[in-house]
Amino acid sequence: MRKSSNSNASGPSPLTGLPALLASAPHRLLFLAGSIVVLLSMTWWAVELTWMRFGLPGWPQPSIPPVWAHAMVIQYGMFPLFMFGFLLTVFPRWLNQPALPRARYVPVAGAVFGGYVLANLGLLDLPWLLKAGFMLMLAGYLIGIYTLAGVFRRSTSRNDHARSCLLALGLGALGLAAFVGYLFGAPAAWATLAIRLGTFGLLLPIYFSVVHRMLPFFSGNVLSGYKVRRPRWSLPVVWVLLLAHLLLDWRGAPGWLWLADIPLALVFAWHSLAWQPWKSMRPGVLAVLHLAFAWLPIAFVLYSVQDVVYAVSGELILGRAPLHTLTIGFFGSMLVAMVTRVTQGHSGRPMQMGGVAWLCFLLLQVVVVIRIRAELGGDTYAWLVLAAFGWLVAFAPWVLRSAWIWLTPRADGKPG
Repeated sequence: MRKSSNSNASGPSPLTGLPALLASAPHRLLFLAGSIVVLLSMTWWAVELTWMRFGLPGWPQPSIPPVWAHAMVIQYGMFPLFMFGFLLTVFPRWLNQPALPRARYVPVAGAVFGGYVLANLGLLDLPWLLKAGFMLMLAGYLIGIYTLAGVFRRSTSRNDHARSCLLALGLGALGLAAFVGYLFGAPAAWATLAIRLGTFGLLLPIYFSVVHRMLPFFSGNVLSGYKVRRPRWSLPVVWVLLLAHLLLDWRGAPGWLWLADIPLALVFAWHSLAWQPWKSMRPGVLAVLHLAFAWLPIAFVLYSVQDVVYAVSGELILGRAPLHTLTIGFFGSMLVAMVTRVTQGHSGRPMQMGGVAWLCFLLLQVVVVIRIRAELGGDTYAWLVLAAFGWLVAFAPWVLRSAWIWLTPRADGKPG
């Protein structure tokens, strides 16, 4: 008996196989890193907003404008970890290539997540860490782009969605490089370009490209008689309009933004209707994709209203409400919807939302409304603080449940 006890005590730790398990599929490692960042990024921002509104003695301030810091770590650190996790998984499938070995995606996760951690610490008045973090993040992007471009290059299929995602990642790397230049003394215009590239050159093109491919596909798999619509014209049209918005905004011509934003609102609304959300409210994992996408045309309707009013009167009536309808409403909701679906499917679990995911999704809709309300007058910073802490309340249970899945073997015993 004693010998058996000693043998058990000296056996391998349950944590021994954890690194191999995490590295067994791109989505495990990168989704876990992204979920940590979801909480870390908004924790810093919630505390920063609390300092702005109520005061926090001794709270260290970043060496760059806080709103720029918030935009950069969210757009280039948080969302892209999930995007790289998804793209490094599906690119080989889209292009009929073998799955990537772990040596090709582990460095991407390490550099982007490691760079984010350093940059986030650098926001505590440690500018040298801020610079190191964004440079390491840029290295991760370049490794990821090289890897995905290699898959694309080896394929005989010239997939429009893959091409669009690669172009967006290239613009993301350009934005990061511009911001690194700003950190080392380049003009502030480089930083504002980086922020706009993050929204309209990196995140929105990738989100729309993925949804354009996957949402009608998922609907067609579930709904009998559903007509899958993926018009080839919409990807290039959206690209041209987004680049027009980006350049007009960056070069200080807000009076002309309606030329890009009204067509974008119409294009996105057309897709929302063409994909027939009223037929897709069951099951829940399909419904949330359509509900999340609905925020995209709403965001550009708000942009368009603001543009027209500004062109006529010179007044910005909605402030950052359109932007946060886009970033929290569309980007945030679609993140929960898509990552939940991938996590359920790739862990051998039933393809369903579950109570925790539904709670996160529904609370996030409340956060969007609160963030929009903050732009409509009154105690703006109090509303901003409420929205930031609301994000944390919405995501914390979802992050914990999802992390447990990514840290444990598949429920069906299969590898990956």
